[in-house]
Amino acid sequence: MALITEMQSQGNFLFKNRSYLPLIFLFTGLAVHLYGEYYEVDKPENFISKYFEFICLGICLIGFFIRVHIVGHTPPKTSGRNTKVGQVAEELNTTGLYSYVRHPLYVGNFFMWLGIAMLTENLWFTIAFILLYTVYYERIMYAEEQFLIAKFGSDYTDWSKTTPAFIPNFKNYKKPKYPFNLKKVIKKEKNGLVAIFVLFWLFEWASDVLEHGITHLELSGWFYAAIFTTILYLILKIMKKRKMLD
Repeated sequence: MALITEMQSQGNFLFKNRSYLPLIFLFTGLAVHLYGEYYEVDKPENFISKYFEFICLGICLIGFFIRVHIVGHTPPKTSGRNTKVGQVAEELNTTGLYSYVRHPLYVGNFFMWLGIAMLTENLWFTIAFILLYTVYYERIMYAEEQFLIAKFGSDYTDWSKTTPAFIPNFKNYKKPKYPFNLKKVIKKEKNGLVAIFVLFWLFEWASDVLEHGITHLELSGWFYAAIFTTILYLILKIMKKRKMLD
């Protein structure tokens, strides 16, 4: 198989499974975090260490709100979070954050996962995440761009000449073509918000179990945030199922 064909095939596979394969990263990160907790060496507390979890949360939320902005302004019939079919695009989106960078959703994903990677408090794991994320999404972006070139031809290639793939260029901003659609955001991005707070609580709970045993449950702020966002997620899911968000 030619290298160009192999990269596209790998990209299509990763695209269809992009919501599931990162679970490997998650469980690896959790294991690294627990290893660090088990062999933890006492260090003097400073401003960064005291508020480190909130710094990680802030990075995750930057990624989340990037996704919220993009999804709220996207044209209808685009791939979004769809993992059951291949690429979908009825219109080439070149406005809003797409005027800064060709793959802004993946920039958002990067920050969301970077915050979780940093939560391990392991520099080498965080560096490994950045490298693996680059390789992982490089394949996905390649396959996506091959699809878009085939569908939109010179419209896509001309736009790509002035718009970088991943590192934004802030000189070419164009106002979003479509108005912000809150209902679309609620339907598509409710998973992301609950995932952030559940993961932060999971890391905390796993550390507590390591120290105090499986029966220990601390009713911390992360616990209540995870419960609140989970309830909110279930309410929104029911509303979506009953077509109350259409």
